[in-house]
Amino acid sequence: MKAILCAFLMLFFGGIARADDPGAAELQKCTICHSLDNGGPNRVGPNLFGVFGRKAGTVAGFPYSDAMKNSGIVWDDDTLAKFLRDPQESLHGNRMSFPGIKDDATLHALLQSLKQATQ
Repeated sequence: MKAILCAFLMLFFGGIARADDPGAAELQKCTICHSLDNGGPNRVGPNLFGVFGRKAGTVAGFPYSDAMKNSGIVWDDDTLAKFLRDPQESLHGNRMSFPGIKDDATLHALLQSLKQATQ
């Protein structure tokens, strides 16, 4: 049974991230909670397609926290970097349970991969 599960996970995730692409590896982690597809569903987190340039808290059908809905944030490289570095510190009261990305190079690589995947 474990062998079947491992084979499935390798098939499913094998093509998503390459070892030499840290941004793609980080982005793969995001897909546990977020869809990246145009018209894709909201999951535990909102769909991220078109996130750059979008006002925070505005994806239809997602139950955002009041903190996110009222933040006035428009997502760009700087606002996403600040948020993803430490979601709880950068926007008190939001519901994203993610510890953050402290490494600058990893964060930059993630933002580049996110931009490519969601535009």
